[in-house]
Amino acid sequence: MAFSSGNSSGPMADINVTPLVDVMLVLLIIFIITTPLMSHKIQVELPRANLDQNPDEAEKRSAPITLAVTEDGSLYWNDELITKDALESRLSTAAQQTPQPPLNLRGDRTTKMSTINEITKIAQSQGMLDIGFVATKDRGQ
Repeated sequence: MAFSSGNSSGPMADINVTPLVDVMLVLLIIFIITTPLMSHKIQVELPRANLDQNPDEAEKRSAPITLAVTEDGSLYWNDELITKDALESRLSTAAQQTPQPPLNLRGDRTTKMSTINEITKIAQSQGMLDIGFVATKDRGQ
């Protein structure tokens, strides 16, 4: 604000509009530049998403395989204790199924990463394509 003690009867309070005009001009230039970018010159009819699930597709999906690895290296195929040799044969059988079931790999918090890596390599060598790692979300700490 500008104050003046001139001949007027009181202080003069005027708003300096120069910064306001500068900001408005910058915004105007931005809108002039971006407006042509928002319009598409070639109109394309985009496909519509069909979110309805077909009951036949739900039946075709096979149940995921849960493979748990404990700290001492014990393997559990859907809560059933197995050996590494049996794991390889079961994974090769599961890899040949159509559609191939996903493999969910669960490890203890103290399981060595080298053990998890070894199991993952075995699964990949047997032809498993969908390998996921199961973890729990930390609660607000």
